[in-house]
Amino acid sequence: MELLLNSKGLLLLALIIGISSSSLLASEPLLTLDYYKTTCPTVLEIVRKEMECAVLSNPRNAALILRLHFHDCFVQGCDGSVLLDDTVTLQGEKRAPNNVHALKGFRIIDRIKNRLESECPGIVSCADILTIAARDAVVLVGGPYWDVPVGRYDSKTAGYALTETNIPTADEGLLSIISKFIYQGLSVTDVVALSGAHTIGKARCINFRNRIYGDFSTTSEKNQPSRVYLNKLKSICPPQNTAANNNESDMDHLTPNLFDNSYFQILVQGEGLLTSDQELYSSILAIQTKKIVSKYAENPIAFFEQFSESMVKLGNITNSETYTNGEVRKNCRFINT
Repeated sequence: MELLLNSKGLLLLALIIGISSSSLLASEPLLTLDYYKTTCPTVLEIVRKEMECAVLSNPRNAALILRLHFHDCFVQGCDGSVLLDDTVTLQGEKRAPNNVHALKGFRIIDRIKNRLESECPGIVSCADILTIAARDAVVLVGGPYWDVPVGRYDSKTAGYALTETNIPTADEGLLSIISKFIYQGLSVTDVVALSGAHTIGKARCINFRNRIYGDFSTTSEKNQPSRVYLNKLKSICPPQNTAANNNESDMDHLTPNLFDNSYFQILVQGEGLLTSDQELYSSILAIQTKKIVSKYAENPIAFFEQFSESMVKLGNITNSETYTNGEVRKNCRFINT
């Protein structure tokens, strides 16, 4: 297991040891590449075609699906629980504080599920659909391809409370972010690589206001382009103006609709939009993560290779409850009756 080696390394080590015994692990669930070979051989083609339509209509849909997958896997493992609607007997995760304004793209998954139910009724889980769609989303905006192991079941429960404890937030510090990833069985390298998903997508003003009125000027190079960029952000997100909370800005202002390594180049320049992103490079504790950020900023192939590997690990996060008591939902929004 990788550790940060610095003056506070012992603190992080203690934190890791304290949580490792109770963590979900990115272990080796019973997933295979040919799980649907005989039962639904067209599953990959159907998901890809639907995602092509979605991304062609709006490139931002790629980021929405990728974020959905991440938020799903960090709560109860990759079990499709994030897709569940509230009912009289179930409190879903969609309206949790960390999700309610952050997650969209549910209708895309609905469309894919409807197609698959017509082609292969009762066969393909919503959890698998979301995992495959996340891969295709990345590929469709220029990112790497990886093989997706499949065979997940859908959860019959949701983890509303776990969204508060498990999902990293925009203003979170480096040690806390790392601890949440390690809790899932992911490494420090995975933290940096998976954060590279922010090369696409947007963030809301409420999530970057503290950053732009805080240490942005300190971490950036304070040259003319940086000042122009900061002024633009401040025009989008005025201080103490709650009416602007939902105003959005690209997390990668260089190539916002292209999956590439420019996100890491932005961090090296000190212009990361979110505090949690810039911490990877500028935190006094970022000895190991800073080196990885610099590596990916210089070497896009290294980033793509590690991102692919880390996405497989992310998709393998599971828990025993889903495998012993899960199901294949007919509708991704509701458990079967």
